[in-house]
Amino acid sequence: MTARNSENPDTGPHFKKVLIANRGEIALRVLEALHSLDIPSVAIYHYVDRKSPVVQIAEEAVEIVGESPSGAHLDIKQIIAICEQLGVDAVHPCYGFLSENAGFARALEDKGITFIGPSPEVIELMGDKITSREFVASQKVPVPPSITLSAGDPGFMQSVIDLGFPLVVKASAGGGGKGMSIVNSKEELESTLRVASSEAEKYFGDDRVYIERYFPSARHIEVQVLGDGQQVIHLGERECSIQRRFQKIVEESPSPVFSEEQAGEKGVKQRESICQAAVAIASAAHYTSAGTVEFLYTPEGEYFFLEMNTRIQVEHPVTEMVYDVDLVKEQIRIAAGHPMSLTQEAVTPVGHAIECRLCAEDAFNGFMPATGKVLLLKSPSGEGVRFNSGLYQGQEITTAFDPMLAKLVVHAGSREDAIGRMVQALRELVLLGIDTNNEYLTRILEHSAFASGEFDTAFVERYADDLVTRHPDKGLLDALLIAGMLSDRNIQRLEEATPQPYDAIGYWRN
Repeated sequence: MTARNSENPDTGPHFKKVLIANRGEIALRVLEALHSLDIPSVAIYHYVDRKSPVVQIAEEAVEIVGESPSGAHLDIKQIIAICEQLGVDAVHPCYGFLSENAGFARALEDKGITFIGPSPEVIELMGDKITSREFVASQKVPVPPSITLSAGDPGFMQSVIDLGFPLVVKASAGGGGKGMSIVNSKEELESTLRVASSEAEKYFGDDRVYIERYFPSARHIEVQVLGDGQQVIHLGERECSIQRRFQKIVEESPSPVFSEEQAGEKGVKQRESICQAAVAIASAAHYTSAGTVEFLYTPEGEYFFLEMNTRIQVEHPVTEMVYDVDLVKEQIRIAAGHPMSLTQEAVTPVGHAIECRLCAEDAFNGFMPATGKVLLLKSPSGEGVRFNSGLYQGQEITTAFDPMLAKLVVHAGSREDAIGRMVQALRELVLLGIDTNNEYLTRILEHSAFASGEFDTAFVERYADDLVTRHPDKGLLDALLIAGMLSDRNIQRLEEATPQPYDAIGYWRN
């Protein structure tokens, strides 16, 4: 990809060897960036992923073991031992697993291995929801009205009630929508607090929770930032309000809430204000690498800091396509001690991008997790279409990992055209052998409320009846497709005709 907004990013010394501490589509994404920079790579994998594309392509691949596949990827000592054994001098954590683990970053640092991300101190500061809110408030950036759980305070419960319902209970060490519960009445409050504290200790090893005012009609807006120790810039905002159970489903950039059609000149000023707030937070934290500052944006035009993710985001491709930059390569450059190849004045957004998360789940049966074998994968292609996937034919999909299978991203000159292009791409996408949320995503994109751009985080619940009504012929159609395409006599021919996703590195680019 030739970036509009960058000089040659490949000058200067490189790392000798980088280990990718992750799996799936994001591991393949980082591998592509390393290959483009001529940096040797090491992939780690659990046995269940032994045939995955990243294992096939990486210069070296090492099996990791654990009580579970996820547990293996969380084993810091094992990963560091592999780094020392193979002469690895840097680790890219991607997202999830150990990407926001300050202990991991510090353990690597102690061994003289570079963590491709911010410093352990910054991860600790911004990763703790309570501490980060206090820090952000000190920078005069608004935070939602909230109270930290204090069992010994006799006035605690009344203070919480005084915030006003509805409320949201959050784990201080949580993230990605995990460890959150909505409370609508005083009667629910005590039991929710007990459960939330217990679950926070169980899942995060930290029982601290806090309660904040919940804004049911707000939008979820996040700002992409990039810092190199000398400057911090932003690359616009992403609209992340289409969520189910606090998990993002569809993301886009720029947000329609700031468009001239919806907000006029005021929208331009609001966009600049929220982006500058993100830069101020990252600058005050002395942030290096790519990061995301997340906000709530109310119908009244107010915004409140939610959290900062100190890693690359799942939805980073929409920013890459609108700004025509490679955020992963910028991360690697910064970690290697180079200044970023971008300046705030030079980056210019063009057009509109949308991302849909393809997940292994049955949206028409209570979103039950889906398992099975990838019998046929036909990814969409064409101008402005990007398909990020680590899938391969014959792959067994289990519940061992997160249900997200792939990301479909499109770019076009306008939001209307991007929606049309995404709908077409979703219809072209064929994945047989496992239930996915493909049809559900299509219905979201085709919904009039989405097209209007006037929605909020309650979209999925508000329009649930429109989105989850099963087409009466869907089951029969799937059966006919599988029967017709995957009969015994056609399997070999089909496998030969279907390109594997790792046939060519860089397959996910336009």
